[in-house]
Amino acid sequence: MILKVKSTGGRIPSYATDGSAGMDLSACVSETVTIMPGKRALIPTGICIELPAGFEAQVRARSGLAVKHGIGLVNGIGTVDSDYRGEIKIPVINWGEEPFVINDGDRIAQLVIAKYEKAEIRESAGLSDTARGEGGFGHTGV
Repeated sequence: MILKVKSTGGRIPSYATDGSAGMDLSACVSETVTIMPGKRALIPTGICIELPAGFEAQVRARSGLAVKHGIGLVNGIGTVDSDYRGEIKIPVINWGEEPFVINDGDRIAQLVIAKYEKAEIRESAGLSDTARGEGGFGHTGV
């Protein structure tokens, strides 16, 4: 699978190690961005990508930023569709207790490429029975 990347001023994503599932996405900002506790910001990366049909790019938080500073993504995991050609921007939220500063070039998220299938959707009057049935939201305990 080939991922085409066009830079509009940002750093080309890269894998930190041979075993990395996600490649690092870096901020592409002209000036420092400070995110106050409880606030969010949309951070540009300065890159656009082209994925083959049947693939998506999942934008995920970086675990180190989450644990050390309370920094996450507003939408949990974001999806970049194969037909999107615009700049990738990262919706960052500060769940921490201190202001968080983002500088140009800081690694702020990761990008995981995943294959997917399109479902054929069929409306149905009923669904098959299972042992779980409609139980959900913690019904099996802790």
